[in-house]
Amino acid sequence: MKTDTLWSLRLGFSGKQSDSITRKGIKGFLKDSFAASFDTKEPAFLSDDPKTLAELKDFRDRIKNADSDESKKMLRDQLQNSLELKTWWLDKMINDTYPLREKMVCFWHNHFVSTSQKVKVNYWIYLHNQLLREQAFGNFKTLTKKVIQTNAMVRYLDNVDNKRGKINENLSRELLELFTLGIGNYTEDDIKNGAKALSGLGLGEKNAQYRPLFEDPDTITYLGKTGKFKADDLVDIIFEQKNSPYRITRKLLKWFIYDNPKEELVQYYGDYLRKQNFEIQPLLIKMFTEEYDKQNAGSKIKNPLEYILPLLDELHISEPNLKAIAVFLRQQQMDLFNQPNVKGWDGGKSWLTSQVYLQRNTVADLLCRGRFVNPNKDNDKSIAVSLKWNPNGTNKTIITELKERLLFQTDSNLQQDFENILKYDFNPKADNADLAVLRLFNAMIKTPEYQLI
Repeated sequence: MKTDTLWSLRLGFSGKQSDSITRKGIKGFLKDSFAASFDTKEPAFLSDDPKTLAELKDFRDRIKNADSDESKKMLRDQLQNSLELKTWWLDKMINDTYPLREKMVCFWHNHFVSTSQKVKVNYWIYLHNQLLREQAFGNFKTLTKKVIQTNAMVRYLDNVDNKRGKINENLSRELLELFTLGIGNYTEDDIKNGAKALSGLGLGEKNAQYRPLFEDPDTITYLGKTGKFKADDLVDIIFEQKNSPYRITRKLLKWFIYDNPKEELVQYYGDYLRKQNFEIQPLLIKMFTEEYDKQNAGSKIKNPLEYILPLLDELHISEPNLKAIAVFLRQQQMDLFNQPNVKGWDGGKSWLTSQVYLQRNTVADLLCRGRFVNPNKDNDKSIAVSLKWNPNGTNKTIITELKERLLFQTDSNLQQDFENILKYDFNPKADNADLAVLRLFNAMIKTPEYQLI
């Protein structure tokens, strides 16, 4: 696989940006990615969804008082809008000229987990997602402060139940364990005292807000500091800790480049992040430009997005069935807005279980036949597919061309398999030439090597 194609996949969701990376260089591509504008307009499908607390109360009262058919319809509409939110985001991933922002949104989405299944308010999930988009390349400490004070997060981690005299520790625990320091860098007393500082932080109109009646005014000791602290104070204290940058740099390396990053790399980039006052953009520039020159192809198993979206691009599927893709992602255990737990998707080897691999190969067969299973299950959805290849090439040059686009490495056995599919007497002008190359393509995307970047 060519370096520009490899990094197009890593910094986005397909090889679509490879020419741009070649032309601008990795630094130029990153500069343009950071500067690219993004949509801030609220999606139309959310127009009728409850947004304010009063609207939410009214909506719930109407469900409670409606007859069963009307109540079921209201709930179905909410579920439909939850699916629309997934397709809205998938459209951005597929069509943005510079998809690195959406790749980062997806990273933060899996770091600061908040699921629609538990939150149950589409608008709050949208606001959470949009915050990640706005802050994608910003300051990690600032983002942490903002995220833990969203309605989605205080609902998801039960801080709505965290009140003076009846403490709920969930948000306090995950702020330390999953969002920042990691296990071993705090005590149970820090969790308990942090929960006191977060007590009374509940639902607000657009963001969470403290309610004085439920706040705990006690002086606490938190990570060695004593005082009367609130959410922002806790985050400031956390980011003064020695180990505050390493969890996030480990996760960034895993998300973009290595399933098992070396600890010296984690600390190297973590120390740099601290020197940059936790600004993410300079860290990404350093990380990507320095790792770009290394021989690191094949160091990461593709997640389901990195598997399916390149196939849509390679097969020139211009109007993909986004709902079908959302269903495929759910089957592959990467359900957008619905991670299995607060830890998020595990990544790595979990993306290539025998069941996941079988599903991928089934979808590869379907796509290459111009089919995609309709999520309504009434029938298959017929789609037009076409594959780019050199009509003046020989069997070996066409094999090489596809290998450079699709596979990080091959051996003599694979090469022989490919030559058995596209034989030495292959005629690129024959009527069935496209089908022959498509069979070769299908064989390549079903190899274990294709599952890696």
